Amino acid sequence: MTQAFEHEYTIAGAPSGSQVALTRQSIVDGLERITIELQFPAAIVPPPIKLNWTHPICDIHHLWHPGAGRNRVLSADWATGFRTRATYNAPVGCLFNNRGRNRMTFAFSDALHPLILKAGVNEETAVFKCEVELFGEQAVPLLEYQAELWVDTRNIPYYESLLQVEQWWSSMPGYEPAEVPQSALVPMYSTWYSFHQKLTPHEVEEQCRLAQQLGCGAVIVDDGWQTSDNNRGYAYCGDWLVSPDKIPSLKAHVAGIHELGMDYLLWYSVPFVGKESKAWHALKDKMLYVNEELAAGIVDPRYPNVREYLIRIYEKAVSEWDVDGLKLDFVDTFRLPEKVEKAELPFHPNMDYVSVPEAVDRLLSDIMTRLKGLKPSILIEFRQSYTGPMMRKYGNIFRALDCPSDSLSNRVRTLDLRLLSGNTAVHSDMIMWHPSEPTASAALQIINVLFSVPQISVLIDRLPEDHRRMLGFWLKLWQEHRHVLLGGKLEPEHPELLFPLVKATANNEICYVSYGQNVIRLDRSDASYLLVNGTLSDSMVVRVQEDMSKRIMRIQDCQGVIVSEANIELRAGLHEVGVPPAGVITIL
Repeated sequence: MTQAFEHEYTIAGAPSGSQVALTRQSIVDGLERITIELQFPAAIVPPPIKLNWTHPICDIHHLWHPGAGRNRVLSADWATGFRTRATYNAPVGCLFNNRGRNRMTFAFSDALHPLILKAGVNEETAVFKCEVELFGEQAVPLLEYQAELWVDTRNIPYYESLLQVEQWWSSMPGYEPAEVPQSALVPMYSTWYSFHQKLTPHEVEEQCRLAQQLGCGAVIVDDGWQTSDNNRGYAYCGDWLVSPDKIPSLKAHVAGIHELGMDYLLWYSVPFVGKESKAWHALKDKMLYVNEELAAGIVDPRYPNVREYLIRIYEKAVSEWDVDGLKLDFVDTFRLPEKVEKAELPFHPNMDYVSVPEAVDRLLSDIMTRLKGLKPSILIEFRQSYTGPMMRKYGNIFRALDCPSDSLSNRVRTLDLRLLSGNTAVHSDMIMWHPSEPTASAALQIINVLFSVPQISVLIDRLPEDHRRMLGFWLKLWQEHRHVLLGGKLEPEHPELLFPLVKATANNEICYVSYGQNVIRLDRSDASYLLVNGTLSDSMVVRVQEDMSKRIMRIQDCQGVIVSEANIELRAGLHEVGVPPAGVITIL
């Protein structure tokens, strides 16, 4: 049943003499769009202007937004909201109840410019004071502004409400997502956790040979290829010349990876120009700001020659070295320096943009366009939290934020990304574990990211044999069920409990992964089931909705060893089924 709440929307903070118009459009019962139109008396840098409304706290227990991480709590109305811009998070929040039902999802059409969104508890009235703050970091004069607010109070699963927000954004001109090659949807090997900056072609190629045998289709060569310095700083970024001490011939190295049947992606920290680079002397006066801790500056993309400098670097990687993709890092640092966030940013005659967000949009759009001209299947990876709706047109891979060895965070981050990313390939953070880890415990690293594309970053030749069998089993199982895990209808339950049970359905195939002591509902007698034990317990509980005719039930341990297989009849009711820790039940 749709919630019958009537919102009153108001605008606060518009300068004197401004014309303000709010227009409501009902899409369906419980879903409306509000158009905000502002006209200023002259071209001005607007002060912060707020779009406000309230919503009763009725059957609402939690708040989800893209940057929430493990924290889905309700905040007070005096607390800070969450910030978004093209290269940071996404302008959407979802208030939901303990049953995972949507109670109010709100989203904004302007994902390019900096915003602050809030749904805060008002102590005096037990309502949410909701707000979208515009122009808090504005530094460009405007004469007019128009955008839309999406408000959904329908009683539907929270993930369906978020899916429709994603579809709304994707339909907007200028927000069209990039095509996703099939090569973005295969497991990848990453050098970051396994090598960090200590790269050698032979060792990387050996790990790739082993990874390819286990099912990986690409390698991401991360930081370190461009410098002989291994101190993990950014003082030497900016020139992007291959360090001859590490990789004497990058073209030959890429060719060696291609001979293994794998794609090759190369890491770049896009905005950073280090003080020890040659580029520093040419670009030091064209910086948005300098980060002394990083010993690097963040270049100003409003200069066309700065954008051209960066794009030509990436074109060289594709045309001369034949790389198949780029991992473009730290694009969220393209922002206004704090000292001018509330004032007009100085403009130089050699700039062709006044707005930093618009210049970043031009840079990232041009990178994708020009690289696709060289290689139509180009792969571009961005890291959470630069994974909002506009980022989907600049790249086709979104990776979870770094969480080494933290399988729970990897699960939460990949599923949060899946909720808003449509068909963009969502990848896990690189999976790693200690070689002496118990095998079932190590298996949890990959089980927690089954609903994303796994990235692996361990030295495979140093793993015990049982770890290698485990890794090979799970990567093979993932490949066999990828059409369900990635392409099926995704239903992640209880985001406030960090998704303890996740379901995916494709036609007559259903996959459940249980990350706690859950009861799994087998409510379709015509379906086959894959039930994954994402815990170290030795059983799973299923509730059979109606009698199921004779089926084959296969039970495997975390290395794929079949511990039992039998023809069974599942009667309606509760059943506890023995299954090894991190094991699998298949019902055919």
